[in-house]
Amino acid sequence: MTGPVIEVSITSPLWDTIDGEAIVRRAVAAAATPETAERELSVMLTDDAAIRALNAQWRHKDEPTNVLSFPSPGNGMLGDIVIAYETTAREAEAEHKPLAHHLSHLAVHGFLHLLGYDHESDADADVMEQLEREILARLGVPDPYLARE
Repeated sequence: MTGPVIEVSITSPLWDTIDGEAIVRRAVAAAATPETAERELSVMLTDDAAIRALNAQWRHKDEPTNVLSFPSPGNGMLGDIVIAYETTAREAEAEHKPLAHHLSHLAVHGFLHLLGYDHESDADADVMEQLEREILARLGVPDPYLARE
């Protein structure tokens, strides 16, 4: 199976501490389905200031967040994923996880949002979280929700 076509842009030098592009590509490949083959998506690895501006503009929440997903209505494009370094690093440290594992999780999480998964209800969250666990296990990343339970 050929995976989606991924364009990764790194707009913050903070990401220089890890190979964010490789981690994101690997995570998205693990989450890919036959329906996403040859479809396009972009992933931006940025900082809290940039994601805060996007969060304020598109979600009316004037605060940084870890990941944002913007599904595309066109059938060739899956959409865009944006991940902020500082929030991701803080969460990884607080949850005693390697930054690479947390980035993998956020990339998978964002990708699933592009596919239409959500966590607005408990039932939807259960479905999405179980899928994340299965995908991350294939990458050797431990259950990201274990520390929270």
